[in-house]
This record gives sequence, structure tokens and C-alpha cells, in this order.
Amino acid sequence: MSKKVAAVIPAGGSGLRMGQETPKQFLPLAGPPIIVHTIRAILAAESVGPVILVLPEAHIEEGEKILNKYDLIDSTKIVRGGITRQDSVEQGLLAVPQGIEYSLVHDGVRPFIDTELIERCIKVAKKNDAAIVALPVKDTLKSVASDHCITKTVDRQGLWQAQTPQIAATELLLKAHADARENSFIGTDEASLLARINVSVSVVEGSEANIKITRPGDLTIAEAILKEQTTMSTQSPTLRIGHGFDAHRLEEDRLLILGGVTIEHSHGLLGHSDADVLTHALCDAILGALGAGDIGSHFPDSDPAYEGISSLKLLEHVVALAAEHKLHVSNCDITVIAQRPKLAGFFPEMKDHLATACNIPTSAVNLKATTTEKMGFTGREEGISAHAVVLLSS
Repeated sequence: MSKKVAAVIPAGGSGLRMGQETPKQFLPLAGPPIIVHTIRAILAAESVGPVILVLPEAHIEEGEKILNKYDLIDSTKIVRGGITRQDSVEQGLLAVPQGIEYSLVHDGVRPFIDTELIERCIKVAKKNDAAIVALPVKDTLKSVASDHCITKTVDRQGLWQAQTPQIAATELLLKAHADARENSFIGTDEASLLARINVSVSVVEGSEANIKITRPGDLTIAEAILKEQTTMSTQSPTLRIGHGFDAHRLEEDRLLILGGVTIEHSHGLLGHSDADVLTHALCDAILGALGAGDIGSHFPDSDPAYEGISSLKLLEHVVALAAEHKLHVSNCDITVIAQRPKLAGFFPEMKDHLATACNIPTSAVNLKATTTEKMGFTGREEGISAHAVVLLSS
């Protein structure tokens, strides 16, 4: 029997309360979409896997693109949701592989769930019937009539505010959802459905940071939380410096691609991929900082899978490799050596491409171009080369 716990992440928000046309789960939070932060947080828990992301049919294609971009497609399965959150969660539970005894349900727009809290909730759920994360109510509660007048003060003693994850045996969760569906009962969360079939649900005290992003103000709070977490994690950061160099021959009948930008020129660079020498140098710099060899060892020219591939895709893979080592690109400085063409006018677009692939601001990418005054192979316009220096930090 698998020791893993499946994670079902319903993410069917429309974004109306956020005042956005983009569904809230796809809104950016310091770069990556909110849902990416959430999935990464769930996957950080050793006990969790696989992850099942439940999306409305209209947003499945967009979800796949996001998972591909952030290298989450292999660890996350997308399932088409239903009309309500409850329907969507049930569809996600039905997609849980056989042999996985427990499942957790976690809101797609709660990106700050931490590993310790997930593991603690799993432990309690396995000891008892089920467990949810919740917070004791701290504020005074008022019962208010339709005319906005207070009718009474509610005793908050014993009241808790439910959060997610909510965890139980997969079989129990499926049974609870089936019972609710057959009796046309709509619950507000999994705990309410489990209680209907007499399952005892334990409470694990949660975190104030485990917010659900539903309104514009929540996004501001989320950015502040992320900034604080980043500051705390970088108080004593790990710093790694890497240098990369690459050179490619210029040939006729080839596209000239640098930094992901196709540049009109009489010659292009020869290579197995798109031969983007600028991006290759950056890849090598990151791999050098990781002590992980070079671009040729990761993407050999003998592998047909990389024939003609965009080097930005290779860069995204290298950045993901750095993330596995708990490191990210802090900034990079790249020099392209070419006699022709003039490149400065293309730098803004190149910086956008590189910054997106590295998940960093464009201000953290510096590009320079120089000639060799017609000396050497670059001066004779036989090829183009590039040097890159990168700083990785934890």
C-alpha cells in the first residue's frame, strides 16, 4: 500500500470578486501564478503525491500551459471539474489512483500552506478518522439582520474558522460526497460532508498566513507575506556564482536567434537546437553555479528530442533544476561578442524572454554586446560567442 497521500486541489474560481477577467488562481503573485505557489507548497510535503488539479473545462488548456512552463506537468494531473466546488472535489477524488489510502483537499488559492502543517494534519487524520486545519475565532462575533442592525452577540467560545487542507481516507471522502450528491446536500467544505455520515473530524490549529485569496485586498496581503517569507529565507542565504561560455558558427540558410528573439540577418547560428548562443551561455552559467556539468551533458546533440528546440525551454529546465536545489537566479550579466548585426535594439525583448524563463524581474538581467575589432573568428564573422555570469541564491 502506498504511503503517499493524494492532494486534490479545486481551482475553479472565476475572478469576479477580484475584479479581474483572469481567474484568480491564474493571477500572478510575485511572478508565478497563485496556483503555481500552491502546488509547489503541497509538493514540498514529503508525504504528498500525486497532485490532482481540478479546473473548469474552459481553463484546462491554460492550466496545462502553466504547468508546462513551471515544470509541474509531470507531478500534477489536471481533471475537469463540475458546476460547484463540491462537484469538482468529487471529480478530483475519483481520479485518485488505486492504492492511495488517504487524500487531502486544499484550496487552489491558499498558497502559503507550510510543510510542517500538512504533515501534522496527515498524522492526526491517520490516527483519527479525519482532520482539518482551522483557527480559533479571536474577534467578537455579531449576528446581523438584513437591515445591517446587530441582533445579538455570538459567543465565540469553541468556534473555529475552517481552512484547508482537509484530510481523510479516500474511501470516506468518496462516500461522503456520494451521500451528499444523492441527498442533494451542498456543504461548505469536506468536514461538513464527513459529519453527515458520522465521521469524527479532528481540528489541527492552522496558521494566520494560510490565507485564501479571494478579493483584491487579499492579493496585497499575499504579496506582503511572500515578501516577508523571502526576506526571512534570505537573511543568511546560500550564494553560488557561475560562469558560462558558448560559441556557434554562422551559416547561411539558418535563423539567427539570440535571447529567444529572431533577428533578421544574412546568416544564422549552426547547432542541434536553435543555437541560441546567448541563452546557452546563461544555461551553462547556472549549471556551473550548481556544479551540475554543462549544457551538453543535460541536452546532448545526439538526442533527437532537442533538435530545433527553443533554448528558452532548455533555460526553463535548468532554472527548475536550480529550484530543486532550493536555489533561484538572483541576477545575470551576459556579454555577446559579434561583429554584426547590431544587437542593442533587441535587448529589451531579449531581457523579457530571459527574465520570464528565470522567474526574475527584467531589471535583474543585464545584456551587453561588443565586437573584437575584426579580430578572431567573431571579427571575421565566422561565428558569435557569449559569456554569462550568474548569481544563484537560496
